[in-house]
Amino acid sequence: MGDLARGAGRLVAVPLGAIAQWRGGKPMHPRGVVFDAVLERRGSTPVWGVPWLDAQSSDQAVVRLSRGAGLPAPLPDLLGLAVRLPGPAPVDLLLSTTGRGRLTRLVPVPRRDTAAVYSSIMGYRSDAGTLRLAALPEADGVSSDPEELAGDVSRHSLRFTLAAARGTGPWQPFGRLVLVEPVAGLDPDVMFDAVQNPPPGLAPDGPMARFRAPAYARARAARTGTTRAR
Repeated sequence: MGDLARGAGRLVAVPLGAIAQWRGGKPMHPRGVVFDAVLERRGSTPVWGVPWLDAQSSDQAVVRLSRGAGLPAPLPDLLGLAVRLPGPAPVDLLLSTTGRGRLTRLVPVPRRDTAAVYSSIMGYRSDAGTLRLAALPEADGVSSDPEELAGDVSRHSLRFTLAAARGTGPWQPFGRLVLVEPVAGLDPDVMFDAVQNPPPGLAPDGPMARFRAPAYARARAARTGTTRAR
């Protein structure tokens, strides 16, 4: 299964690299908006035994909400929620809209607005077993159109409960993500890599991680080449 996932990732990486060059370095999620945000970790009850999930901390973050295929709103699209905690050892989370159920959390689902469940889909190996992460909406969503979303968050902010789950078990909250305001330029070039920059104590694992690794590498190379050409 591991070799099959890696092979599929290498196969997909080729067209993704070509698309990335055509789309300014972004093969997927070409339309989005970047926000200044705060990630508050409150700890879990009961504890996971994973310090990053169990600790209490408040960190400045950068968040990008985006439309996967770049389709115009109000058409449904696979929405992405990317989170970066900057620093010498940055932490990146990449979440996509999925179903709400214990099995459908593993299935990407197109959505029209931001009031959706975002799941890592990819599993993380840890001392607590294989975990997945999610962002759960705390209020009604707004349009996922980047310009409309930027204006709405500027006025009201946007909040998600962060949670972890083992296997198909229940989501267990460990923090909150608050989007505060869009950054200048709305969608500057910010690169996220959930495979290379996982939270401490969590190691990307399983077919999705092996599939993503070569695709991410090709996208990074294409984006670097596009940036140098400008």
